[in-house]
Parts: sequence; C-alpha cells; structure tokens
Amino acid sequence: MFLIRTDIQRNSQMSKLTIVANIIANADKIELVKAELLKLVPITRAEEGCINYDLHQDNENPAHFMFFENWESRELWQTHMNAPHLAAYMAATDGAVAKFTLNEMSHID
Repeated sequence: MFLIRTDIQRNSQMSKLTIVANIIANADKIELVKAELLKLVPITRAEEGCINYDLHQDNENPAHFMFFENWESRELWQTHMNAPHLAAYMAATDGAVAKFTLNEMSHID
C-alpha cells in the first residue's frame, strides 16, 4: 500500500526545478557548438534563480553535451529560456545541432 501525501503537489510547485538538457552536435560542428555553449555558462550562472548550470561533454561521444541545471523556480527558468543570450546561441548554432532533448525534473527523495 502506498501512502499518498497531500502536500506533494503544493511542495512541487514551490520546490526547485532541475533541468537536464542533452545537445547532440553535428559531427563537423562539435567545436562550434561547444564554444557557443561555453559562452552561456557565466551569463546564465549570474541570472536570478540559477542555483547551478553545469555543462558536461560525453567522454565517449564528443558530440554529446549535457547541461545539468537547478533553478529556484520554473518561472525563473522560463525567464532564462527567453533571455537574449539563449536566442543568440540558437542563432549561432542554427543547423549545427542534430538533436536536442530537455527534461524538466523534480527532486523526489
């Protein structure tokens, strides 16, 4: 039998948001995508609500990048998603990214 907590919904609305974003660069554009992703790091870390914004590159597949992010709220993350530096990244990497997936996650333990 599972215990259902009535405060889960309320707490999830108030808790931080974790983002896992996976970016797969085209094989001939790895360095371009990497350079543009690195530009995002200091700007984003200075944004309101950013707890951490960590960029990773796969050891076996250098075309695979992953951001692990934590935000104080979904609203502040959405502000980030509409920021000019993110639009500049999108323009600079247009046609250079083969695949992009983003997962909004909530801490459950």
